[in-house]
Amino acid sequence: MHLHLHPPGKSRGQMNAWLSFTLPTHRVFDVQRKVTYKNLSTWYAELREFRPEIPCIVVANKIDADINVTQKNFNFARKFSLPLYFVSAADGTNVVKLFNDAIRLAVSYKQNSQDFMDEVLQELENFKLEQKEEDAPSQEQSGRTKSPLPP
Repeated sequence: MHLHLHPPGKSRGQMNAWLSFTLPTHRVFDVQRKVTYKNLSTWYAELREFRPEIPCIVVANKIDADINVTQKNFNFARKFSLPLYFVSAADGTNVVKLFNDAIRLAVSYKQNSQDFMDEVLQELENFKLEQKEEDAPSQEQSGRTKSPLPP
């Protein structure tokens, strides 16, 4: 299971690949920069295009700069019925709560997911594990032939 924050500045192609492996996702906006709030719609649409069922959390960051921002209504989260967290990465306000709740969401989603992409990712993970098991004996064997002989 992976927990990721949205990486700002990624190209659409990079985002498509990145979104394939995220669980759950956070849409973080800077309460001091209106453009980041306006970009939530674009980021959310891209997320839902590739991962329609994955949990999503909206995060209003930098509340330490102006605590009154926590009294504002941010319609984006309400419009899509998404949880909204007011946090400050600078002073740690609500950061632990955010991650604890995100982890709970991730575990619940992982246990109950019927998302096709999750099935594909699980198969890829199983394939990687099988490959490691098959490679392990040959690595041990090659390691023995290269070990130095005692004098």
